[in-house]
Amino acid sequence: MYLFMNLLELSEQEIIRRGSLDEMRRLGIDPYPAALYPVDAYTTEIKETFKDDEPQRDVCVAGRIMSRRIMGKASFMELQDSKGRIQVYISRDDLCPGDDKDLYNIVFKKLLDIGDFVGIKGYVFRTQTGEISVHAKELTVLSKSLRPLPIVKVKDGVTYDAFDDPELRYRRRYVDLVVNDQVKDIFIKRTKVFNSMRNYFNDHGYMEVETPILQSIPGGAAARPFITHHNALDIPLYLRIADELYLKRLIVGGFEGVYEFSKNFRNEGMDRTHNPEFTCMEIYVSYKDYNWMMDFTEKMLEKICLDVNGTTEVKVGDNVISFKAPFKRITMIDAIKEHTGIDITGMGEEQLRDTARSLGIEVDETMGNGKLIDEIFGEKCEGNYIQPTFIIDYPIEMSPLTKRHRNNPELTERFELMVNGKELANAYSELNDPIDQYERFVEQMRLAEKGDDEAMIIDKDFIRALEYGMPPTSGMGIGMDRLVMLMTGQTTIQEVLLFPQMRPEKVQPRDKAEAYTALGIPEEWVAPLQKAGVMTVSQLAGANPGKLFQDLCGLNKKYKLELKNPSQDDIKAWIAAVEEKQS
Repeated sequence: MYLFMNLLELSEQEIIRRGSLDEMRRLGIDPYPAALYPVDAYTTEIKETFKDDEPQRDVCVAGRIMSRRIMGKASFMELQDSKGRIQVYISRDDLCPGDDKDLYNIVFKKLLDIGDFVGIKGYVFRTQTGEISVHAKELTVLSKSLRPLPIVKVKDGVTYDAFDDPELRYRRRYVDLVVNDQVKDIFIKRTKVFNSMRNYFNDHGYMEVETPILQSIPGGAAARPFITHHNALDIPLYLRIADELYLKRLIVGGFEGVYEFSKNFRNEGMDRTHNPEFTCMEIYVSYKDYNWMMDFTEKMLEKICLDVNGTTEVKVGDNVISFKAPFKRITMIDAIKEHTGIDITGMGEEQLRDTARSLGIEVDETMGNGKLIDEIFGEKCEGNYIQPTFIIDYPIEMSPLTKRHRNNPELTERFELMVNGKELANAYSELNDPIDQYERFVEQMRLAEKGDDEAMIIDKDFIRALEYGMPPTSGMGIGMDRLVMLMTGQTTIQEVLLFPQMRPEKVQPRDKAEAYTALGIPEEWVAPLQKAGVMTVSQLAGANPGKLFQDLCGLNKKYKLELKNPSQDDIKAWIAAVEEKQS
């Protein structure tokens, strides 16, 4: 039964490929060899360095077969490696100089398929049509592909049969990367973004560090954490929502500047700019303030854009964004005033709540001053800042880890960098007064008691660290996924994550064999019935016995199951048994 089930779950192509696999083994060819294959050249490099007037170059290349043109004794195929594609010319008599022509006639022509990995040893030449190609002298099977790849065709700049369903692309990224060349380019640029930023920090003498992902207190941001349990210690642990408090402990410990590219986890919804698992970079530098950090950040982003794209401008959707420093700066209160006409200076909680409601913003009683201001800004202002803009001097209630403003104690020395209508970076003159910090934490606990599930928990060890003394420090955090989106012109975060979070695949309910056999259906007919669409016994009720008879006999013949066909009376009896059970 299981053999039938396996066979019947395969497509026609998959069955043929498994047949080719078995045939290779019968011919003594290992379709999955273990030995190292001595690759010494890559497709792009071959094309870039080839010169007609230079001596013949021998090469050893490997990759996937992406297309084939078989023309009797000679054939062409397209080989794709990690860098690109190149044409390979295969002549029967060159590949098989002796009497045995099976490698060409049987293996290459009949048993190999698009998607298979092969190794080619030969030499580089230019065809009569002017295409730089590899003339094959040896062919080695390296890996047999059992599932057919989607065939994407490009002609005159137009793509046909594109593999472009986002659901399938994100779920099967391994296929997406093979057939959609531009996707790999995004992730190459992603690595360039990280390398450029890392080099910028290292050149300034700052040190890359690692801090815990599993934390007993999730601190450093306002977010709902993921919770787990440590069995040996018998305590709850949280996946980190930020690495801020640990990095500041290192500043207390005497490092001048530290940074970390951290995987953070926030138990929040998913949309075009949010994934529950994301990458953030945080940096802390002693003896600096937020004004210095603004200068530092804008120069860094200008450098990254140049390193990745060769220009300071990048197109995202309909917008051309310039990362040429310096960036515009505006206070949060002025930004709200600019886009709503309302001056929120000095407003208390109730006034802010009424203001928000008057602007058509949904608010509730759990929201304190900070959350209310954040909602007003988010709804009415944020989306208007397309070009890089520093929003500075946030109200104190919004920034529990930030130093009070040197000129206005109601504000803090904080900036957020807005680009393309979204927050990209967040930075402070860090709070290093342990008493003030403790009072801010207490205020956060008050918000938690009111029902704010994103409010911070008091981290007493962090307070203790501050009590030992932390120098004046500026810190900045930047969402790396959003930065990569900007640098690659993407509008959804899923495009810049190799494996974005997905809902589980929908699986069609399927009854076990026992449910069928209890009704008198022979076990060997369970798999064919399910192949015919009868996934549960209840689906037999009201079925057309004539059609089902034809379907089952057809499957028996097509897949060579060699079963004794049921009669129409047998099938009527199966249907009747189900209908009797249901009545």
